Amino acid sequence: MSSQLPQDMQKYWHQRYRYFRLFDNGIKLDKEGWYSVTPEKIATHIAQRCACDVIIDAFCGVGGNAIQFALTCHRVIAIDIDPVRLMCARNNARIYGVEDRIEFICGDYMTLIPRLKADVVFLSPPWGGPGYLAQDEFDIKRDIPMDGYFLFNETRKITENIAYFLPRNSNPEQIGRLAELDGGCEIEKNILNKVCKAWTAYFGELAVIPEVEEEGEDYADDGHHYEDE
Repeated sequence: MSSQLPQDMQKYWHQRYRYFRLFDNGIKLDKEGWYSVTPEKIATHIAQRCACDVIIDAFCGVGGNAIQFALTCHRVIAIDIDPVRLMCARNNARIYGVEDRIEFICGDYMTLIPRLKADVVFLSPPWGGPGYLAQDEFDIKRDIPMDGYFLFNETRKITENIAYFLPRNSNPEQIGRLAELDGGCEIEKNILNKVCKAWTAYFGELAVIPEVEEEGEDYADDGHHYEDE
């Protein structure tokens, strides 16, 4: 199978069990899904942090996060504008036995916002493909197609409880400016096998804000770590 993939996709094939541990059971991905799906251990951790009654996965892709949300939340609303990716997500959810807990919607999240209700929204918008890592710094406003600030502000019309999944080379000052709008946030590094894969910024009741340390004491949090078995 790997020999049938383009050279630039080979590295993703070799990591397939990081993306889905049940890959051999019939998991489906389109090309974008290969490089945009959240590794399963990271998705599992985020789902535990976001446990609630109803959660929206605003850009669900091939379903990596939605599947894990279905294991910690009562109901998941999984949205994607691409029907092929949504078909993959439904198939993959069926393999994990959680299809009945997910409502799949093919549509544009931005236009659906006025009709949506949920306790938590998970945002993992397009990052522009693998090329984002070639940049010294990922600009949340410029490099997210619908403007990352606008996306965040529109999502706050649904709920203040937002988990924002962002590239590891994002500008932390920009994330901080989002926190100014929301009253604070928690930024967590997602580290897999000692490599930082992404950052997740938690807002609203999802955020765990450390108490201010007394003078002379240091507070450091280098993120949540995951190791392959």
